[in-house]
Amino acid sequence: MTGSESPVVVVLSESMEPGFARGRDIPIVHRVIKVHERKDTGEVYVLTKGDNNEEDDRALYARGQHWLQRRHIMGRAVGFLPYVGWVTIIMTERPIIKYVLIGALGLLVITSKD
Repeated sequence: MTGSESPVVVVLSESMEPGFARGRDIPIVHRVIKVHERKDTGEVYVLTKGDNNEEDDRALYARGQHWLQRRHIMGRAVGFLPYVGWVTIIMTERPIIKYVLIGALGLLVITSKD
């Protein structure tokens, strides 16, 4: 959907606590803070900033680049599902649950009628 290698990331261990609890999704870390439109071309440019940074992201842009274009934006958050990350954790820590779930889904497909 977003073209990102990892559109959904889940905290799998306690390594990020107390900031991010195990099982929580990781929030968007860079947001648009300014929008600039060129009057002559109508092109829209944006400036981003990391949530936990004091300064904007210009230091992360290519040398001499001060704004991002729309083509640089990979996606937009429209919501989140709290605790959905626990599905990943449970299936990783207890593989039998994963196999039972896959088997049940397979059985459902085989026995379902069109």
